[in-house]
Amino acid sequence: MYGFVYTPGVLDREGPVPIYKQVAELVRDQIERGVLKAGDPVPSEATLEKDYEIARTTARRVARELREQGLAYTIQGEGTFVGQPGTPRSPRKTPIYQKIAGEVIERIQKGEVAPNRAIPGEKVMMRQYGVAKVTVRQAVAYLRDQGWVFTVPYRGTYVTDPEKWPINQGS
Repeated sequence: MYGFVYTPGVLDREGPVPIYKQVAELVRDQIERGVLKAGDPVPSEATLEKDYEIARTTARRVARELREQGLAYTIQGEGTFVGQPGTPRSPRKTPIYQKIAGEVIERIQKGEVAPNRAIPGEKVMMRQYGVAKVTVRQAVAYLRDQGWVFTVPYRGTYVTDPEKWPINQGS
């Protein structure tokens, strides 16, 4: 498409074609080969960042490029998906915010984050999981609704006492 040949997994960092266009072309190739199907999630910004050793802003431009080419659409807080807006999404096993909450719960249960101690803040979790602020907030709200944490305005979110945890109290 741009007059050069891709070697899978190798980007021409010195050439005339911007890196984001090269990565978008690699994702486009996965779509055309059926590796990614309509409704499937496009690799996240964090995944692109790690897999291709690119900056987060470059990964963001990949999603924009795919949208501009009509290959993908984005739903805020959920991700970018293959196809046109309105394309039914492939069912995710577990929403990303629940996966994040699950990992925080594991850390609480292992004693890595003690009762009345703060869980990692929004910015830390955004970087750690490669997600938007709204996704982190969904995870924290989920933890709060389940009874694992409580939030003190302008201070942070803290682990509740073990007797208030939703499972196996006293075990």
